[in-house]
Amino acid sequence: MLAGLSQGVGQMAFPVRTCALVGRFADPRIAESLGALLPHLRQRGVTVLVAEDAELDPAMDGVQRMPETEIPERADLVIAIGGDGTLLYAARLVARHAVPLLGVNRGRLGFLTDVMPQDMLPAVDLALEGRLERDERPLLSARLRGARGVAESFALNDVVMQKHDTGRTLDFETRINGTYVNTHDGDGIIVASPTGSTAYALSCNGPILEPDLPALVIVPICAHTLSDRPIVVAGTSVVEVTLLERPDTHAHVTCDGAVLGAIYPGDRLEVTTAPECATLLHLAGHDHYKLLRSKLHWGRGSFER
Repeated sequence: MLAGLSQGVGQMAFPVRTCALVGRFADPRIAESLGALLPHLRQRGVTVLVAEDAELDPAMDGVQRMPETEIPERADLVIAIGGDGTLLYAARLVARHAVPLLGVNRGRLGFLTDVMPQDMLPAVDLALEGRLERDERPLLSARLRGARGVAESFALNDVVMQKHDTGRTLDFETRINGTYVNTHDGDGIIVASPTGSTAYALSCNGPILEPDLPALVIVPICAHTLSDRPIVVAGTSVVEVTLLERPDTHAHVTCDGAVLGAIYPGDRLEVTTAPECATLLHLAGHDHYKLLRSKLHWGRGSFER
């Protein structure tokens, strides 16, 4: 339970009068949290926004529906209810508007949605008062250039190029700041932020980075050469990936799991650290290493400090 939270260290620069809710509201677990949260926000005079296509129980009234693209311009705070994927989606939604994000964990792992359901209402009250810790996380900017045009997006965790609906591997080149690095043969490649170092990149044997480390992780996916290893580069780097021609080449690029577009031989993917950041809100005393111990089951059988 919550304890000693009256001394939250971060102060928001505004009073929260308008709050947006993001989540798969048709999920019974998320609907349960929503049923407690909506009247709580109404009692505090907070205007609640949801996307116009949100699947809400008709009994849950008192919300304003609007096109999702308009939410970032209206909201002072976004509450993401669900798993880490929900918060990643919310982070991309508000990337250009610096709207703080509070994640309520109704998913499985919860690296980013770290407020537990029993702590939700007290944590929301602290967020409304500007008394939660602010955690600025760098975003990635992805740009896919090809004969079919340019596609762009943000990512909080990672940008991934991987094979699509085929058993064949991909051939591709990587460059950093214009300098040739390697030619790869494998299922694809991950460019991850420090936040994303504990996500898909970790499952491919990438290293774990501290969240505020100014760096990028480049991790091959199922490389066909044992010497093709993950590398860590400066956060100011421009990482370029060019897909090479080979039979039955079908690949696509995703940003935090959302498809940016298909990539064809000769097309170039550029990934950089974006000027924008995602602002996550945490309860006082948030401990990154405690989170790692909990989620990765470190220190089992030893004394817990």
